[in-house]
Amino acid sequence: MVRQDENTKSVRFPEAVDERLTLLARKLGRTKREVVMQMVDYFYKSKKDPADLNDEVLKKELASGISRILSFIRKQEGDMLVPMYSAMEELMAIAKMQSPLLKSIGKGQSEATIMGRETIGYLKLVDGTLKKILGNMRERETLKSRFRQVLDYYITQREALGWPVSAAKKEELAGRARQSLDNL
Repeated sequence: MVRQDENTKSVRFPEAVDERLTLLARKLGRTKREVVMQMVDYFYKSKKDPADLNDEVLKKELASGISRILSFIRKQEGDMLVPMYSAMEELMAIAKMQSPLLKSIGKGQSEATIMGRETIGYLKLVDGTLKKILGNMRERETLKSRFRQVLDYYITQREALGWPVSAAKKEELAGRARQSLDNL
């Protein structure tokens, strides 16, 4: 079977280029044939022009892309940011107009809070006073009850001793004493 060689094409170039190709191949650790094939693949895939050493085409494409991006940003700024800024200015104007109203509402609330605290203090004071009065009234009733017991004991003992006074006067005296005690 005869084997066909796929390497049928050849390229002719000057000896100075061959020296540079040889140095490049040694530096990369490849054969000259591999280096040439890889260079062709690189330029084919990257679509770079080998004559354009400073990548001027690439720079122009990048500049064009940047210009398109900047144009898009400016368009978005005009379409979105400017209306947002104007809406923000309107909101700020409304907030400034309502600021005194909010301050007066806040002042009224703080005054109401202070008055509420003062009222609570007064109510606590009244509550304490009422508790004292109620305690004094209970104490007064207790004293009246004890005094009535002492008076009743006195009346019983007086009658047991037999003072020579009429029964009607004794009852009248006891009734007045009880009435005076109730009036205390």
